[in-house]
Amino acid sequence: MKKISKLILLSMLLFVAACGTSEDSEGETNSSGDGNEELVIGITQIVEHPSLNRATQGFKDALNEAGLNVQFEEELAQGDNNNNQMIAQKFVGDEVDLIFANSTPSAQSALNETSEIPIVFTSVTDPVGAGLVESMEEPGGNVTGTADMHPETVPKTVQFIKDLGAETVGLIYNAGEQNSVAQIDNVTQLAEENGLETVEATVSSSSEVKQAAESLVGKADAILIITDNTVVSALETVIMVGHEEQIPVVVSEHDSVKRGGLAAFGFDYYDIGFEAGQKAIEILQDGQSPSDIPAEYPQNLKLMINTDAAEQMGVELTDELKEQAELVTTETDE
Repeated sequence: MKKISKLILLSMLLFVAACGTSEDSEGETNSSGDGNEELVIGITQIVEHPSLNRATQGFKDALNEAGLNVQFEEELAQGDNNNNQMIAQKFVGDEVDLIFANSTPSAQSALNETSEIPIVFTSVTDPVGAGLVESMEEPGGNVTGTADMHPETVPKTVQFIKDLGAETVGLIYNAGEQNSVAQIDNVTQLAEENGLETVEATVSSSSEVKQAAESLVGKADAILIITDNTVVSALETVIMVGHEEQIPVVVSEHDSVKRGGLAAFGFDYYDIGFEAGQKAIEILQDGQSPSDIPAEYPQNLKLMINTDAAEQMGVELTDELKEQAELVTTETDE
């Protein structure tokens, strides 16, 4: 009997100890999850090209440097708005913690699908005009982010083209991109105010860009490439026409200058991606609402000129221009 009693007592002690261990383990797991819970961020990007890629990298680096435990779900729309919508629907279905939308169409598709999940955008030219935010200072809703057009970019670019001696500016863009239409309207108005004429060529896919550039030969003294995702993804075809026909090809961001564009008043897309990442941190780590986080324009606007492109396009650079600009040469894949 004593042996049986001892066995029963031992069994009871082991059972109580096991229950205690189970409760302790559950408590430790919950505590660990609260302190370092894995967050899922859906990344949607309209198309692959160097500027947008750098913005995405900047965003991811900001989150990683902050030490957040983040899993990134990355999707590329291949320039197709139907894909944009499906990607947004997927992220909503997956109940991601935040959506990072890299481009105007990507952000619009995300907002069409959810008013609950926080959305942080970048590479958007006109956030207000695109219907993403109520104002830059007070976005409202579930969206905030960083724009890719400084208010001084277009005026400075138009003046630069005028200083080149051009009288007619060729514009290539995708009329299906809200981002592009807003820019073209702005460029056309400022060009007219500065005594310049404009001639337009529209495209619907990157495969049409070279033909559009060729259609401007004999009509335009210079070609301006805005931050149109479709056109920038096929930039080299426009630059080729610029070389062959001795037409200056002015671009709108620094990555395109390094790819062979003549010049741009721009900034590094990595920076606006990183700044967007900092806004995501305010939301995910600090608990702020996107509606209370101001959307921002890019900082550090500066002129960059490609000296290789100047020579290949028949542009003579003055000493004054060289002193004002950061001078670079065309980067080549080796």
